[in-house]
Amino acid sequence: MTTFTEETRVRAREIIARYPADRSRSALLPLLHLVQAEEGYVSPAGVAFCAEVLGLNKAQVGAVATFYTMYKRRPTGDYLVSVCTNTMCNVLGGQEVYDTLAEHLGVGHDETTADGKITLEHAECLAACDYGPVMTVNYDFFDGVDPQGAVGVVDELRAGGRPMPTRGARLCTLKEMAVQLAGFADEREGAVADGGPGEATLRGLRLAEQHGITAPGYDPKTPIRSKAEADRAAAEAKAKAEAAKAPAPAAPAAKPEQVTGSTAPDVKAPDDKSPQVRTAETRQPDAATAVPDAPGTRVPTDGAPPATRDAQAAQAAGVAANAPAGDGKPAGDEAGAQERNLKEAEAETGAAGAGSAVASETGAKK
Repeated sequence: MTTFTEETRVRAREIIARYPADRSRSALLPLLHLVQAEEGYVSPAGVAFCAEVLGLNKAQVGAVATFYTMYKRRPTGDYLVSVCTNTMCNVLGGQEVYDTLAEHLGVGHDETTADGKITLEHAECLAACDYGPVMTVNYDFFDGVDPQGAVGVVDELRAGGRPMPTRGARLCTLKEMAVQLAGFADEREGAVADGGPGEATLRGLRLAEQHGITAPGYDPKTPIRSKAEADRAAAEAKAKAEAAKAPAPAAPAAKPEQVTGSTAPDVKAPDDKSPQVRTAETRQPDAATAVPDAPGTRVPTDGAPPATRDAQAAQAAGVAANAPAGDGKPAGDEAGAQERNLKEAEAETGAAGAGSAVASETGAKK
């Protein structure tokens, strides 16, 4: 079993410390990236390590590691090349890009070249339809790629170079990327100084600036509440809600209002209803359905279930009225009608030989 380095163990403790003590299980995702950063994939030893530091069993960790495609379960190359072959990119040539790379590298989906440099995979969606067809190298984007351009990128990677992505920082290896996904900064000099945003992204920013749209302010140092604190806050909110629902003291009798001639019945204001009831009425309003909190109404309840013999009679009547279709002919057609239609078709076309063959086939089916 692999023995992880002391640096990995220190980082694991730092990751776990980001979460409240009673929510340490939430650290599993970054921990899986952390062990992948050391071994290049999530090995059985990595699963055991995560289970050990979090107090989980290996089945729980393995269930998560096998669910997300970013966690690789076998050794992966230095550069993970992902080509989007989903609908939009496929229409624009994504499948052709993937097929060209597979032939050029001599590998298929989720396979690694003999030199250990490139692992190729087709991706269902890379969330960049406006830049399609797209390809990523260790999750950094190469937009609007064509087969020749994609081959040039992988050849440069195999030669030891690091081509510049269309957007984002300069390329790094998959292990270096896994460290970042675990929540640690890229310590390479000038690692985030390169690259730039895409034109579609800039267009969105310009529109936001033009219309004065900004993200709400927040304090990044806001601590995460523990489960006990969250439960206490929820209990207080529930108590306040129940207190608000308590009947108010009787108000003095109001003076009779002026008669307006309206015959519409009085109803409660919408704000007096619970949010669940208002939502249900908005989605499917039904005047015949009693509202649970409306005054003077009672929600109807189901009566006694029908007797067994009644249910059986109803089922028999339904079967009799809906005879199942046979395999030999369309539902509702009769053999006589089929033969008549066939003879008419033969007479019109005059193709006696073809008509005989069709008749023989029809007779065989019967």
